[in-house]
Amino acid sequence: MDSDSGPSLADKLKSLGVKIGAAKRTQPPPARRTPIERVVPGDYRQTRFGETFVSETRYPLDHRHGRAALLPTAPLDVVAAWAGDDRLRELPPEGFVFFDTETSGLAGGTGTYAFMVGAGRFENGEFRLAQFFMRDPAEEPALLEALAEFIAPCEALVSYNGKSFDAPLLATRYILHGIPVPFEGYAHLDLLHLSRRLWRDRLPSRTLKYIEEHVLEITRTSEEVPGCEIPWLYFDYLRSGDAAPLKGVFYHNAVDVLSLAALLSHAGDMLADPLGEAVQHNLDLIAIAKLLEDLRRWDEAARLYEHGLDGELPAEDFARAVKRLSILQRRRGDLGEAVRWWEKAAADGRVYAHVELAKYHEHRVKDYAAAQAHTRAALELVRAEDFPVYARRHWLADLEHRLGRLERKACKESGK
Repeated sequence: MDSDSGPSLADKLKSLGVKIGAAKRTQPPPARRTPIERVVPGDYRQTRFGETFVSETRYPLDHRHGRAALLPTAPLDVVAAWAGDDRLRELPPEGFVFFDTETSGLAGGTGTYAFMVGAGRFENGEFRLAQFFMRDPAEEPALLEALAEFIAPCEALVSYNGKSFDAPLLATRYILHGIPVPFEGYAHLDLLHLSRRLWRDRLPSRTLKYIEEHVLEITRTSEEVPGCEIPWLYFDYLRSGDAAPLKGVFYHNAVDVLSLAALLSHAGDMLADPLGEAVQHNLDLIAIAKLLEDLRRWDEAARLYEHGLDGELPAEDFARAVKRLSILQRRRGDLGEAVRWWEKAAADGRVYAHVELAKYHEHRVKDYAAAQAHTRAALELVRAEDFPVYARRHWLADLEHRLGRLERKACKESGK
């Protein structure tokens, strides 16, 4: 007997759109591989070692990076004297190359390489910024050769910590590949060391980014990539072939190079004309005065100390500046000015000022009573409970010996 049992379960599932049988395995979408030329504008430079990628940007000479112009216009006499290299004084702007590297690590040595080098120089009325990038470590000789061609017209390097890191690293890579080091014998101005001299007392940090924000008044955009992440972004690129995340690395490197040019321009203005518009903080005036004092330009240093002390300064910085100025005035032979500043510092309870006044009255004026008075005032300060113990040890024996000698001199004089 035939029987009609109705649609099967399979038929019902099909009618609901449910597929029967082994499900097809879906393949993951292919990994995104954005080539570098689609991330930043650039082209491939052919060298005798093959090709390397170079991204170039040109800026007009009146371009400003933050508050500073890229083109240094002030004489670099003081910069050259501080750096101890007269070549920096004589070179035109076209003779400088500003450079910064992005590397596979910070350890240095033969295992570290620069996968990107940013370099900028003045050429034909423009600032030409070139960023050399290797898609693979095998392209390193081509990058180094293209970089050598770019810096060939120059005679001086400008960097930030480049004397200790970037330049030795690049020199090592050139030597490993048997390529002559193109900057051998160049002058080298490391702006990290100059920044420490100029802003050590005013700023808590002298990283380039901090100098940008608090001196050049530059704020990086959201494209900025923290420096500590850059090696890992490159390693990810080598694994994936996707250059898209490297756009921020190019931005980071470009701003570094532009900031080097702007910082040299700004520092040159400050040192050439300390009383001009480039110097806006009294602590910067004091820092320049210290630098000029070390260069034995004592008249200029004394004038700047006095200008700096006329404005607002933190108490401890004021005291240190007064001490340096008073000693400088003595060195210059202007004892009247030195005494004036010592008396001011002594009134503020400064031990060294009482000691200097005691010396002055003992040896110059032969006023042993005044010398004793200042020595006793210094001893009273040193013996105070809140006076630092280590400093008390430094002063106590000398002051007691000085007071005894003065008392003997006074007795001898009174017995005449």
